Amino acid sequence: MEADLPVNPRLTIPGEELVLSTSRSGGPGGQHVNTTDSRVTLRWNVRTSSALCEEDRERLFEKLAARLTREGEVMVSVSDDRSQLVNRGLARERLAAGVAAALVIPRVRRPTRPSRGSKERRIAAKKRRGDRLRDRGSDEG
Repeated sequence: MEADLPVNPRLTIPGEELVLSTSRSGGPGGQHVNTTDSRVTLRWNVRTSSALCEEDRERLFEKLAARLTREGEVMVSVSDDRSQLVNRGLARERLAAGVAAALVIPRVRRPTRPSRGSKERRIAAKKRRGDRLRDRGSDEG
C-alpha cells in the first residue's frame, strides 16, 4: 500500500487509490536490467476517486484527456534510474505535478487599452526607424 500523495493544499490522493506496478526496464544497466523490475508504473483512477469534488473531476477529465485510459485512470511510467525506489519517488512526483498543473484555474484576462504615452512612444519609434531607412537609401544612390 502506498502512502498518501499530497498534490496541493486542497488535494491529497489517498494511498489506497494509487496502484503501483513494476516491470523490466530497457536502457543501460547491462545484465542487471534483465533481472530487476526497475520500471515503475503508477495509476490513479480519476473517475472513482473519493478525493475529488465534481468540479475538479471535470477539470481533470478536460485537461488530462490525452493521458487518461478508457477506465479514467492517469498512468505515469518512469524508468529513468536503475533503482526501483528512485523511480517510485519520481513517479509520485510526476503524478502530483501533472494533477496539480491540470487543476490550476487560469486567470481571466481583463482587456485593456494601450495608454496614450505608449501609443506616442510606438509612433515615435516607427518615425525614427523610417528616418534611418530613408537616410540609408539616399547615401547609396
